[in-house]
Amino acid sequence: MITTPPPAGREALARAVRDTIRDVPDFPKPGIVFKDITPVLSDAALFARVTNSMAEVAGPMGITHVVAIESRGFLFGAPVAQRLGVSLVPVRKPGKLPHRSVREDYALEYGSDALEMHEDALRAGARVLVVDDVLATGGTAAATRRLVEKVGGIVVAYAFLIDLTFLHGAQVLVGSSVDAIVEY
Repeated sequence: MITTPPPAGREALARAVRDTIRDVPDFPKPGIVFKDITPVLSDAALFARVTNSMAEVAGPMGITHVVAIESRGFLFGAPVAQRLGVSLVPVRKPGKLPHRSVREDYALEYGSDALEMHEDALRAGARVLVVDDVLATGGTAAATRRLVEKVGGIVVAYAFLIDLTFLHGAQVLVGSSVDAIVEY
């Protein structure tokens, strides 16, 4: 994992986000404390600060595409792509994309899942920022990297709103910058 220096004002932003995120106990199952980001989305100014900060970290990296992971990654990826002035590429669950796609299967703690991306979404050598709301074990982000690489792209960096550091997901994303606004 490569760490990127946070932009100025990041500590104040992290405090504001942490103060705004709502803990929901026992969701989606008993024993889990879900980090609800919808209050962040409801605060237009805070939401803009979050996406601007994600874009600011990636700005000097020569990003050509933002790859956003379904579904909450779309919420952050679209404004980040607009801010950077680059293309947005959605990564979706199987069967959701209308054109020819590449697929990546990956293991979950209890089973497996898959992601797809249009096969023509990136050109060879595209410099990619992968965006999602939460970094947990890193499995979904790593599968997204493999999708990007299948079509010749290069994942330069990852941007997350939250990193659940106790799950060590960043350790799976070696070789690229990994940035999160808030860590738990």
